[in-house]
Amino acid sequence: MFAIVEIAGLQYKVEQDQKLFVNRLKGDKGAKVSFDKVLLTVNGSTTVGAPAVSGITVDAEILDHVKADKVIVFKKKRRKGYEKKNGHRQSLTQIQITGITGFDGAKKTAKKETAKTESTEAKTVKAEPKAEKAAPKAEKTSAPVAGDAATVNFSEDHELNYLLQKHGMSESAENRKVLVEMGKECKEKEGKRVLSTEIFDAFIAENIDRLTPKN
Repeated sequence: MFAIVEIAGLQYKVEQDQKLFVNRLKGDKGAKVSFDKVLLTVNGSTTVGAPAVSGITVDAEILDHVKADKVIVFKKKRRKGYEKKNGHRQSLTQIQITGITGFDGAKKTAKKETAKTESTEAKTVKAEPKAEKAAPKAEKTSAPVAGDAATVNFSEDHELNYLLQKHGMSESAENRKVLVEMGKECKEKEGKRVLSTEIFDAFIAENIDRLTPKN
């Protein structure tokens, strides 16, 4: 005998006397808790909830409040001087399942729910011919956009300076304006809203005479 139950926003498969860790629950050590959002039960026969099985509850006892192992979260942006490191320990509660109750009342409720489901299915079958006439519209798909590391951000002066330096050009305000104009032209030429560094580098090389070289 086991059940699938939702506890603190997550689903668990539980059995009698089982110990498990769940997201932090309210209550002290030794406190009794119960969960009534049971999605599925198996006790000789399988009962599936719609969405929950009526009349079934999972009873448990709080054993301890603990914290999970530390998880390191590290973020970095290339060429932007941004680095950030954080650590996180999730708050957990250890519980022990003391019982799964309510199976007698659930059998009667399950028969009623089965009858309702059958009548609903019959109505759905009659309505299906009308649904077939309305063909689903084709979903619009868009090409994936490359990540920040592979695209050109024309609003960042330091990134424009990097491109100018790479092509041996002066890092002047005038040259940056020219790069922005060239970016618009390249987007129109390629038919894209975002330019990869590789494509724009090639466009700069073709129009290098528009830029002022270093003194």
